[in-house]
Amino acid sequence: MEPRERRHPAARTRERTLSVTTLAAEFHAPSLTDFFPPAVLFEGTPIELDRLMLVRLLMTAVLVAFLFLAFRSPRLVPKKLQSIGEMGMVFVKEQICDDILGKETGRKFFPLIATVFFTVLFLNFSGVIPGLNISSNARIGMPLVLAVIAYVAFNYVGIKKYGFFTYMRSSIVVPNVPPAMHVLLIPIEFISTFILRPFTLTVRLMANMLAGHIMLVLFFSATQFFLFDADNWMKIFSPFSLLGGLAFTLFELLVIVLQAYVFALLTAVYISLAQHADDH
Repeated sequence: MEPRERRHPAARTRERTLSVTTLAAEFHAPSLTDFFPPAVLFEGTPIELDRLMLVRLLMTAVLVAFLFLAFRSPRLVPKKLQSIGEMGMVFVKEQICDDILGKETGRKFFPLIATVFFTVLFLNFSGVIPGLNISSNARIGMPLVLAVIAYVAFNYVGIKKYGFFTYMRSSIVVPNVPPAMHVLLIPIEFISTFILRPFTLTVRLMANMLAGHIMLVLFFSATQFFLFDADNWMKIFSPFSLLGGLAFTLFELLVIVLQAYVFALLTAVYISLAQHADDH
């Protein structure tokens, strides 16, 4: 251990800041450090696991267990768990796959779209589960992996149908415009199709879940502060911050489902656009 006086100046500044915060009634404002907690297992190795990764693994296990229990012995008259699972599957099939891709193509890509939908949904739900209180989609790793899967899928569809060069030309060349306009339009179409699509998929999911977590932490931390640490006259604010936290939790539930739907929907839309690239 380093002596206190030889520590890095930034560390001493951070320590003083935390000391002041601690003295000021133990209230810690939410920050981005919530998404980079210290390692819990296998520290310093390539498979290092922190709290966020453990939450991710737990919710993945819950998803696998749910699907296994719901469909291990399907019945003609489904029980509750099977009924819930079938409702989710039917929603993805009819409202996303069939609606965007058509019945034949939708059936082909249903496993992929359903996997994306349920993965995003279950990983998001940990953000409102007491004891977990954070979505692992609020850190860029998992949204990026899902965006790469969507990116590979729609480009694979386009290249398989048209061939690489025809697909690229159909995706970035806008027909029936003056030749001089191609100098401007081709770079725009290329960036829009092959760079912004995975980028926006990643950032949209991550930013929504990150913002939701920070808001929930802010409301409930404020409630704890007003109830247990603030001066007596400030305790009157605790019911308002608690009600705000409960109201925002309900809103976050809507966001959780909506983000899963949007991610799966856009994946289907991009596959459809790649499949009909010649109709650009």
